[in-house]
Amino acid sequence: MKLLLIEDEQSLRESILTYFSAEGNICELAVDFQSAMEKISLYQYDCILLDLTLPGGEGMEILRELKKLNKKDGVLIISARHSLDDKVDGLNLGADDYLVKPFHLSELQARVVAIVRRKSFDGNSTIVFNEISIDTLAMKVMVNDRVLNLTRKEFDLLVYFTSNQRKVVTKNAIAEHLWGDEIDLSDDFDFIYTHIKNLRKKLIEAGSKDYIKSMYGVGYKFENI
Repeated sequence: MKLLLIEDEQSLRESILTYFSAEGNICELAVDFQSAMEKISLYQYDCILLDLTLPGGEGMEILRELKKLNKKDGVLIISARHSLDDKVDGLNLGADDYLVKPFHLSELQARVVAIVRRKSFDGNSTIVFNEISIDTLAMKVMVNDRVLNLTRKEFDLLVYFTSNQRKVVTKNAIAEHLWGDEIDLSDDFDFIYTHIKNLRKKLIEAGSKDYIKSMYGVGYKFENI
């Protein structure tokens, strides 16, 4: 998953980042209102973890901006404010869930996974595309009845392709989704080609058809032949 944590409390911020990064997720950070607004305008995320009280602004305004931009990112509010009005306002502005501090990190992760599953896979944890079956919770891929051994990046790449099937996805979009905004420092996307080549080879060797199509000069498309 690609996550954005908008949180100014350092100890909590570091705990969340460590916890989610250890699971192989891409975790980006905004510590104040202005940096958060810049992030949401430039990038897309599977889920945004949003504190309501931020230096320089109010978290509710970030929700309004997401709505104005017609962004589809999942949003989980994490806040010490536990009034019913705050919860109702946040959910009415487009947040998917509201978690009151303090909380256990395991519960936070469960809430995030539930949001991403609802938004990306219609509530299902299993994605099926013809002979390919992907269990997003167990991180298990099968082609017909054969288990496919993928690296974490190959797995994330396959999930990204199947979530955007029949759409043209650019190399830049793939890079940002799998590596986060640090990829802005790179102007060489050859490593993406390498990951795609390896994924395609493993799929075909396991008995899958070749669904990954190169769109010359643009990117790739995942679709039926």
